[in-house]
Order: sequence, then structure tokens, then C-alpha cells
Amino acid sequence: MLQNRCDVHTHTLYSRHAYSTVRENVLAARDAGLELLGVTDHFSDMLFPNTDLAHASLRDYQHFLNMSVWPRAWEGVRLLHGAEADIRTLEGGLFGQDIAVAEDITGRPARHEASLYERICSGCDYVIASVHYKDFAANATLSQTTKMYLGALSQPKVLILGHTGRAGVPFDVTEVVGEAARQHKLIEINEHSLEVAREGGRTWTSCSQIALACAELGCQIVINTDAHICAGVGRTPAALRMLEEIHFPQELIATRSAEAFLGAMASAGLRAPSL
Repeated sequence: MLQNRCDVHTHTLYSRHAYSTVRENVLAARDAGLELLGVTDHFSDMLFPNTDLAHASLRDYQHFLNMSVWPRAWEGVRLLHGAEADIRTLEGGLFGQDIAVAEDITGRPARHEASLYERICSGCDYVIASVHYKDFAANATLSQTTKMYLGALSQPKVLILGHTGRAGVPFDVTEVVGEAARQHKLIEINEHSLEVAREGGRTWTSCSQIALACAELGCQIVINTDAHICAGVGRTPAALRMLEEIHFPQELIATRSAEAFLGAMASAGLRAPSL
């Protein structure tokens, strides 16, 4: 039976359409027997759609700036700081990379120029890159959408490609998974994608095909809930069932233990935080 002892894609109240606090998620992780929890709230224009995105205010994103106050070990669970950043261009550009930040959170002029992405994600342990708004890729070719995911993978803080099986953007699975394996990056198998999908339907089949490619090409995966309420943290029955059906190898599951996930971070060039 496959084991999964980490959940590195979860959301809190900050994501606006999620309903639990960091502590509630930590307690749920403890009760689910997890060793490690990653909090990855949305970093996206879905949060503040009426903001002038030419010059966004850091005040709206203070949640990310102050994550250092969270305990690294809480209720026996290791806690990581992350963000789920939207892929917004066919080059793999992420939300906030083209948004200038001129002031700090007090409204004073910033000491040096930087993008909103740089300000926010410099303090994250890792970033999940996901597609939520796909209009920008509506008329794109398969080659272009493949390059989109490859561009996102190439970004240093990006460790995981999120829910590619349900994003609705076709891509060359073999090329993207192969490149992820080469860079020691991770592909997500997303419980939420599967729990709302019809078994054998398009999304289920897509996720299964992606997982099979990972097994064949030696690419590590993460099994995540994408939980938007604490009751879902650490609970991945559909994902585990799908992976067991295709005989997915346990050793390619980076979330099988905290040690395995932190090792995967290190292999991708990301420093794991010390307790």
C-alpha cells in the first residue's frame, strides 16, 4: 500500500475562497498523521481583482511577508512556507513578475526596485506553478503550451507543477515530465482534481497518463490535497487509489515522508529550512 506523509499544497483563509487558519490546518495535519505540511496560498490576481496591477501594493500581500513568525515545528508537524503562483503567459511567466512594487508595507518608498513576485516569493521555501485562468492559452499550439510549462519549470523557486491534469491546457506530457525529471522538479497528483472527477473521465484519465509518464521517466511526484478547508488536509484516497491501480512506485513519491520531500527540495536546489 502506498504511503503519503506530507501535504504540501494547502490553503488558508488568506486565499479568500478557503476557510481555515494555519493552526487549524496544522492540527488537521497532526490528526491525519502527517509529518510535514506546506501552506501555499494563492498568489494570483484572483485575490484582489480590482487592484491596479501596474503598481500593486505590498499591503495586500503581507500574509506572505510575515510567514517567518510561524513555528517551523508545530504540534509535531514540520511546517513549510510556500505559494501557489499562477502561470500567466505562454513563456511560463508567473503572476507578479511584471508588476512593479514602489513602496513597502508602510507606504514608504522601497529601498530598491523589485517585482511583486520577487518581494513575495523570496521568502518562500518553494513555489507551486499552476494554471487557473487559461484564456491566454486559448489559441496556443501544443508546442507553445509545452514551452509554457517548461518556462515555469525553469524558474528557480518553482519546485512543483500544480494540477496539470485538470488545468484544461493540453501539453506534451513526455517532454514536460522528462524535463521535470532532469531538473529534479516535481509533478503534482492533485486529490481535489480526482475527487470531483468521474473515474475514467477526461480529468481522471489525464491525471493517470501524467502519473504513468512520471513512472516511466523516473520523475518524482507529490500527492497533495489542495485543501481549502482543514477537514481535507492529508486525505488523499482518490489519488492513492489511482496510483495503486497503475502500480506507481513508492520511491517516486516525494511526499512519502518529510525526509523524502526535504531531500527532493535539496535536489532541486532549494534549501530546506532547519528546525
